[in-house]
Formats: sequence, C-alpha cells, structure tokens
Amino acid sequence: MFFLRKKMTKADIVNEITKNTGIDKVTVLATVEAFMDAVKASLSKDENVYLRGFGSFVVKKRAQKTARNISKNTTIIIPEHNIPAFKPAKTFTIAVKK
Repeated sequence: MFFLRKKMTKADIVNEITKNTGIDKVTVLATVEAFMDAVKASLSKDENVYLRGFGSFVVKKRAQKTARNISKNTTIIIPEHNIPAFKPAKTFTIAVKK
C-alpha cells in the first residue's frame, strides 16, 4: 500500500512562523535564509552545528571507494569526501515517533 507523505517547504515554514509570531514575512524569510546560510557556512568549514533539543548538523567523512561504471564497464575510484548529515536529538525522535 502506498502512503502519500506530506511535505513542508521553506515558504510553508515562513508562513507558519509568521502566523505564530506575528512577525512580517519578509523579516521571517530573511531570518530563515540567514539561519540556513550560517549552517552551510559552518559545515563547509568542517564545523558541526548543535541545537539543543532539536539535533545536530554534522560533517561526515566518506572513505575512498571503488565503483563500477556499468555503461563503459570500467572501474572508477571515488575519492574521500565530506557530506552533511543531520542527527536528531532524542526528544525530537520521541516526538516524531508519537
């Protein structure tokens, strides 16, 4: 059976914050954008971001590995690289499970 999952966009988040706080949309949008820019900047400098009660944005290192290019039937080497990841806080995980 297929379940349709709901999604929330950045615009939806801005609207929700505007509705709950009474702050105008332009200010909320600028704040949300500044938050995302700060997280991206920190992770690009290899610095993790910890938000107590919410979770952590962390940089994970992927090891070098070999892969196959099926169309050319060749082996390629994927170099070691960093990827962003999110680890939710325990309270966050419990809230989502309910």
